[in-house]
Amino acid sequence: MKLQDTVDLMLGTDFKDRFKAEYYQLDNRITGLQNMLDKYKAGTLEFTPNCTYEMLYEQLVYMELYRVILEERAKIENIEL
Repeated sequence: MKLQDTVDLMLGTDFKDRFKAEYYQLDNRITGLQNMLDKYKAGTLEFTPNCTYEMLYEQLVYMELYRVILEERAKIENIEL
Protein backbone atom coordinates (compact mmCIF):
# COMPACT_ATOMS: atom_id res chain seq x y z
CA MET A 1 0.00 0.00 0.00
CA LYS A 2 1.34 3.42 -0.94
CA LEU A 3 1.19 6.40 1.42
CA GLN A 4 -1.43 8.15 -0.69
CA ASP A 5 -3.67 5.09 -0.33
CA THR A 6 -3.87 5.71 3.42
CA VAL A 7 -5.24 9.26 3.27
CA ASP A 8 -8.93 8.34 3.49
CA LEU A 9 -8.24 6.00 6.41
CA MET A 10 -6.21 8.65 8.23
CA LEU A 11 -8.89 11.29 7.75
CA GLY A 12 -11.74 9.02 8.83
CA THR A 13 -13.60 9.26 12.10
CA ASP A 14 -13.23 5.58 13.03
CA PHE A 15 -10.20 5.06 15.27
CA LYS A 16 -9.68 1.62 13.74
CA ASP A 17 -9.29 3.14 10.29
CA ARG A 18 -6.84 5.74 11.62
CA PHE A 19 -4.94 2.95 13.39
CA LYS A 20 -4.73 0.98 10.15
CA ALA A 21 -3.45 4.07 8.32
CA GLU A 22 -0.77 4.58 10.95
CA TYR A 23 0.30 0.94 10.63
CA TYR A 24 0.34 0.96 6.82
CA GLN A 25 2.28 4.23 6.73
CA LEU A 26 4.85 2.89 9.17
CA ASP A 27 5.16 -0.35 7.22
CA ASN A 28 5.72 1.64 4.03
CA ARG A 29 8.39 3.78 5.67
CA ILE A 30 10.15 0.71 7.08
CA THR A 31 10.31 -0.79 3.60
CA GLY A 32 11.69 2.45 2.18
CA LEU A 33 14.33 2.80 4.87
CA GLN A 34 15.36 -0.85 4.52
CA ASN A 35 15.75 -0.39 0.75
CA MET A 36 17.81 2.74 1.36
CA LEU A 37 20.06 0.92 3.82
CA ASP A 38 20.56 -1.94 1.37
CA LYS A 39 21.69 0.54 -1.28
CA TYR A 40 23.80 2.45 1.25
CA LYS A 41 25.66 -0.74 2.17
CA ALA A 42 26.04 -1.77 -1.50
CA GLY A 43 27.38 1.67 -2.43
CA THR A 44 24.57 2.26 -4.92
CA LEU A 45 22.67 4.98 -3.05
CA GLU A 46 21.91 7.93 -5.35
CA PHE A 47 22.91 10.49 -2.70
CA THR A 48 25.20 10.78 0.31
CA PRO A 49 23.29 10.97 3.61
CA ASN A 50 24.56 13.24 6.34
CA CYS A 51 23.69 10.53 8.89
CA THR A 52 25.81 7.47 9.42
CA TYR A 53 24.64 4.05 8.35
CA GLU A 54 24.55 3.08 12.02
CA MET A 55 22.18 5.90 12.95
CA LEU A 56 19.82 5.05 10.09
CA TYR A 57 19.94 1.38 11.04
CA GLU A 58 19.08 2.27 14.65
CA GLN A 59 16.10 4.22 13.36
CA LEU A 60 15.00 1.13 11.43
CA VAL A 61 15.26 -1.02 14.56
CA TYR A 62 13.03 1.34 16.54
CA MET A 63 10.54 1.60 13.70
CA GLU A 64 10.31 -2.19 13.55
CA LEU A 65 9.76 -2.33 17.33
CA TYR A 66 7.02 0.28 16.96
CA ARG A 67 5.38 -1.91 14.30
CA VAL A 68 5.45 -4.91 16.67
CA ILE A 69 3.69 -2.82 19.32
CA LEU A 70 1.05 -1.75 16.80
CA GLU A 71 0.51 -5.39 15.82
CA GLU A 72 0.01 -6.36 19.46
CA ARG A 73 -2.39 -3.45 19.98
CA ALA A 74 -4.31 -4.47 16.87
CA LYS A 75 -4.89 -7.92 18.39
CA ILE A 76 -6.10 -6.41 21.66
CA GLU A 77 -8.35 -3.87 19.88
CA ASN A 78 -9.63 -6.47 17.39
CA ILE A 79 -8.30 -4.53 14.41
CA GLU A 80 -7.62 -6.58 11.32
CA LEU A 81 -4.49 -5.31 9.59
